[in-house]
Amino acid sequence: MATPLLDTVKTPADLRALAESDLPALAEELREETISAVSVTGGHLGAGLGVVELTVALHHVFETPHDRLIWDVGHQCYPHKILTGRRDRIRTLRQGGGLSGFTKRDESDYDPFGAAHSSTSISAGLGLAVARDLKEERRNVVAVIGDGAMSAGMAYEAMNNAGSMNSRLVVILNDNDMSIAPPVGAMSAYLSRLLSSKQYLSLRNLGKQLAERFPRSWEKAAVKAEEYARGFVTGGTLFEELGFYYIGPIDGHNLEHLLPVLKNVRDAEDPGPVLIHVVTQKGKGYEPAEQSADKYHGVAKFDIVTGAQHKPKSNAPSYTKVFGDTLARAADQDDKIVAITAAMPSGTGVNLFKDRHPDRTFDVGIAEQHAVTFAAGLASEGFRPFAAIYSTFLQRAYDQVVHDVAIQRLPVRFAIDRAGFVGADGATHCGAFDIAYLGNLPGFVVMAASDEAELARMVQTAAVIDDAPSAFRYPRGDGIGVDMPEPGEVLEIGKGRIVREGSTVAILSYGARLTESLKAAETLGAHGYSTTVADARFAKPLDVDLIRRLAREHAVLLTVEEGAIGGFATQVLDLLVREDLTQRIKVRPLFMADAFIDHDRPETQAELGGVSAGAIVTAAFAALGVKDGAVALDAAGAPIRA
Repeated sequence: MATPLLDTVKTPADLRALAESDLPALAEELREETISAVSVTGGHLGAGLGVVELTVALHHVFETPHDRLIWDVGHQCYPHKILTGRRDRIRTLRQGGGLSGFTKRDESDYDPFGAAHSSTSISAGLGLAVARDLKEERRNVVAVIGDGAMSAGMAYEAMNNAGSMNSRLVVILNDNDMSIAPPVGAMSAYLSRLLSSKQYLSLRNLGKQLAERFPRSWEKAAVKAEEYARGFVTGGTLFEELGFYYIGPIDGHNLEHLLPVLKNVRDAEDPGPVLIHVVTQKGKGYEPAEQSADKYHGVAKFDIVTGAQHKPKSNAPSYTKVFGDTLARAADQDDKIVAITAAMPSGTGVNLFKDRHPDRTFDVGIAEQHAVTFAAGLASEGFRPFAAIYSTFLQRAYDQVVHDVAIQRLPVRFAIDRAGFVGADGATHCGAFDIAYLGNLPGFVVMAASDEAELARMVQTAAVIDDAPSAFRYPRGDGIGVDMPEPGEVLEIGKGRIVREGSTVAILSYGARLTESLKAAETLGAHGYSTTVADARFAKPLDVDLIRRLAREHAVLLTVEEGAIGGFATQVLDLLVREDLTQRIKVRPLFMADAFIDHDRPETQAELGGVSAGAIVTAAFAALGVKDGAVALDAAGAPIRA
């Protein structure tokens, strides 16, 4: 594919040197380059294709990186990366050592604020704007946020604050679901140019000054009259009430409409906070993505001609599917079970529940705090709510988990997807902290599934826990291919299981590291160290009898978890110390390294994070006194057991 214009653009300065008449052609080349790159790497496609023209317009009008440009979430930032000096690395997206799939401060000066979670851009933008004012600098701050992200309360908290402070801040509302208002052709474009023009703003400011000289009731009437007139033709009354000057809606794919409005806002002397409402289409310019925005939001490698994604086939179902199917079957027998998701129905498997129980499925939008308290309200009236929220997204609602659920001992069930390493999505989506932040709450039942069969059992178990809040975590991706249990099978609360019997080393695994623990046991066994492997199942309450037995019957006890320090190992070590069980056994906890690990293959992340099979073997050898992985032998040549 020839890209003669794009080839001349190494940085946005080159883009600003182009004639405006060249920009539509440049946008088409940028769109084709984005499609080509993502077809090789996989990643987020639809959102980026929807903002190609907007990205070109922003970098053409504003003096980035001196002017600050912040992208909310970052799903749409691939065209931005291509234009900001990273085109030569764009086919390393989301790969080890390559470009991040999101904006990242240490990757480029053109990424002034990192993102990956939703609805942060306005708050961050306001912080940058106030910092600029305190330093008495002159620069524009532009925050781009999608209409989906505007469903989160944080966005409105930021707008409310910005409106009261009157700092110069430009917010671009990227409305790609037409969920607020459609553009209405030439008239909409004309009105937007008019409302953003210097003449109109000057006249408006003069009117405000005059109104202030009249009685207060006259001033209010004048303001209301303007709001009514502008709200009638634009739909911007809500944003005006929050203190923003509203412009739009504008066709986000029409550069002739975008450029004059952005210039007007850039050149305005003192407009205060401004919101420009831009309407775009997800997947614009690539028919498969236009026809199926959901399927092409995040994609695997794909064939550009057909759109077919090259997803590796697995003989095992995904953990997400197992959760959704099991919960749906449980709800067939229990009309009190309801499912809640925060704008992630397919990502969490709640869409499978909705297929069978639509009236008991609730998607609350990007509002995790509300989701948790909403679930607590349902639980208080005798329902059995399952709040399906990714580990890293549940962090956003921790106060509600503590205050509205745990303190009241309301039986909300938390289905925690994406627990542990998540590969290409990197540190921002890595589920590292849920074991620790739930395990320290009194009365919580905290579980982790070691395989898909255990996940099914834990869904059923959570359904029957009616006197306490509970949570079960499970990883991203496919199961390991085990036989599934009978429907309705539940676990005894606080009881683990022995998976492999041994006598010297004990490996106590919590969650999805069980397979790696069994591999480590094979290696240790081959070196002459008989090894027990146990699946803890519960971090709270602990299986006290199991842990006592492992401590008394083995020379070394390793705990293994795919979580940060302060989690499962902390619970076990506390028990061992309180019961004086550390006198004769060497205990070695294995958990994630104290670092944020970048995007890479999950296997590589586990190696770097210190919880792979190799790391388990190394820790066992060290505890046994075996140096450099070699087996210590006695005089007769037999392996020395600790």
